Amino acid sequence: MNYFRKPEIKDIIKIALREDIGKGDITTTTFIPKDKYVEAIILAKEDCVICGLGTAAEVFKIQDKNIKFKPRVSDGQKIKKGKIIAYISGRAQSILTAERVALNFLSLLSGVATKTKAFVDKVKPYRTKIMDTRKTIPGLRELEKYAVRIGGGYNHRMRLDEMVLVKDNHLKVMGYGLWVMGFKRIRDKISSKIKIEFEVKTLKEFKEALKLRPDIIMLDNMKVGDIKKAVLLRKAAVSKIEVSGNVNLNNVRKIAKTGVDMISVGALTHSVKATDISLEIL
Repeated sequence: MNYFRKPEIKDIIKIALREDIGKGDITTTTFIPKDKYVEAIILAKEDCVICGLGTAAEVFKIQDKNIKFKPRVSDGQKIKKGKIIAYISGRAQSILTAERVALNFLSLLSGVATKTKAFVDKVKPYRTKIMDTRKTIPGLRELEKYAVRIGGGYNHRMRLDEMVLVKDNHLKVMGYGLWVMGFKRIRDKISSKIKIEFEVKTLKEFKEALKLRPDIIMLDNMKVGDIKKAVLLRKAAVSKIEVSGNVNLNNVRKIAKTGVDMISVGALTHSVKATDISLEIL
């Protein structure tokens, strides 16, 4: 099945169309004749990694099955300003009504993919994976995480039911002194296939977590010097190390250089700059 025709993706698109159109496009239906057919292009107004072509195509298809959408590039392709992304032809009313929703998806997802690619390129000499987080726009997680993959990044858990991630607030409620008891309780209750991750803020907490041998230990907002020490302390232990908190394009390479396995970056999705993309009638 085409990824963008999955029921959950189609539902997202239908909600977006209902949100934008409401009871009908008054402007278009008033000014444009029903039988008017047009051709149009979708154009990149800046350099980017394109993403979301399937979403845009599905927007037009849901609005009017007779619209023809012909992409000129592929998701994941790095394109320059001025590049024609796709040709569109069909009823003018349908194209104009669906235009904004299609462009919103393309602009957002291309922005996520472009930003992800920038982080991935920064850590290229190292084996560190750039990961996303759950800091996504409500309702759009599936698509945003797709865009992260297109940009060369990796997905952290999609939902809370995928893995155990014990964060500082869990420990505050449970009590820091109950780590071992809590860990054993978790292991007894869940499948061995489900990964367990602990978040720590200090080297002391890291050492304690290391004794429990979770699958992953997350170093939250730790200085690069302490991250290096944590990597050395781990040695041959089974736990992988993830870094999170205040990661940006200026420091991500230094962090990757320490030898950590993963760096999670909330900014890939929670504060991304949308790519400037437009639709122009020919």
